[in-house]
Amino acid sequence: MRFPVDPHTHTVASSHAYSTISEYVAEARKRGVRLFASTDHGPALPGAPHPWHFGNLKVVPRLLDGVGVLRGIEANILDPRGRIDLPGDISVPLDLVLASLHEPCFPPATSEEHTQALVSAIRGGRVDVIGHPGNPSYPIDIEAVVRAAAEHGVALEINNSSFSTSRKGSGPNCLAVARAARDLGAFLVMGSDAHFSSSLGEFSESLSLLEEAGYPADRTLNASPGAFLDFLERRGHPAIPELAAIR
Repeated sequence: MRFPVDPHTHTVASSHAYSTISEYVAEARKRGVRLFASTDHGPALPGAPHPWHFGNLKVVPRLLDGVGVLRGIEANILDPRGRIDLPGDISVPLDLVLASLHEPCFPPATSEEHTQALVSAIRGGRVDVIGHPGNPSYPIDIEAVVRAAAEHGVALEINNSSFSTSRKGSGPNCLAVARAARDLGAFLVMGSDAHFSSSLGEFSESLSLLEEAGYPADRTLNASPGAFLDFLERRGHPAIPELAAIR
């Protein structure tokens, strides 16, 4: 697979998703995905798993049938101060913190408030990837958000499901995000946002948008497991020895 990393998936632990980690691993082996992150929704979202879910991800093996599994969360950004619902007392730090705006946790407000929320989350140091920043329900100052992401080494997601099953109308905003990232040197990563295992590694719409934007797809963090793991280490996450073989 040209892009063997998927950083954004949901399991049955998120009550509106329908596959297990094992089912994702089986799909990954069929599709050539070598590394994916399990990023169930943070506990503030209705139907999301209990905080203990994230602390107990330590029981999930790093490598299953030759596929790397990252322990992650899609945290909810809660307010313009950029607070997120990442449990503070989990026993083992997560490998990946993706954070997004969702209507039940942060009702859409003004562009200024949305921008402040994303920039504050970026500057806060706990967030590695901003999820679906092109969501038309949350207009933002795109240049301000992308510039902050570039300055703080935080990646911005081009979310494939935003063009098919969720957040319809995201295209123009995502295109503007990709162009700004191209010009300002920000990291981009494609995410499937899979809620069923057959969507794992599906980036076709995202890839078309990156090509239109002139952002070199090989610069995305999906380019190889090593590229994504190096990014996480630059973000301050510890190296994962069990995944050395798939880098």
